[in-house]
Amino acid sequence: MKQEVALRKKDYVRHAEAEGKVADSMEVRMALIARMQAGEITLADVQLQLKMIKASARKSGMTTRARAFREG
Repeated sequence: MKQEVALRKKDYVRHAEAEGKVADSMEVRMALIARMQAGEITLADVQLQLKMIKASARKSGMTTRARAFREG
């Protein structure tokens, strides 16, 4: 039962990301990590940018991965 709920929630997050409704999608996160690995920014910069993205998500009419998971 719990596994089914978790799978449904994960599918909901993936669907929301595919529709462009998630501000801190895996694509955005992976882009930040790639910039860090290339030496452009530090881990602290990645964390700060992700925090700012999450904070501005609601203002721009988007959601976060965590919120999408809870809603799913």
